[in-house]
Amino acid sequence: MSSGQRRQKRVLTAEQKYDLWVRMLSGQITQADAAAEAGVDRSVITRLRTVARDGAISALQSSRPGRQRKSRQEAAEAAALRSEAERLQATVIELAVLRGKSRWG
Repeated sequence: MSSGQRRQKRVLTAEQKYDLWVRMLSGQITQADAAAEAGVDRSVITRLRTVARDGAISALQSSRPGRQRKSRQEAAEAAALRSEAERLQATVIELAVLRGKSRWG
């Protein structure tokens, strides 16, 4: 390859990046070996490690113990569904009572 030509850009899938990151994290492969295996420059692997680390830290910072709170929209939808279920239940009971009266009345 002459100095004027650049190697064709290779884009790794998210699964490939994750696999490389886990293997580097567990010590199964070095950064140089990961770059050679993936066919990318070592700077790509360095960036991958930085992004993975920052993403993991961000996810851990935003996680809280216990169940997640419902959003306002989810709470409103749940309330509307409960209301509709109660209305339908009352209708079914009313119809059952009316049918019972017509049989005995």
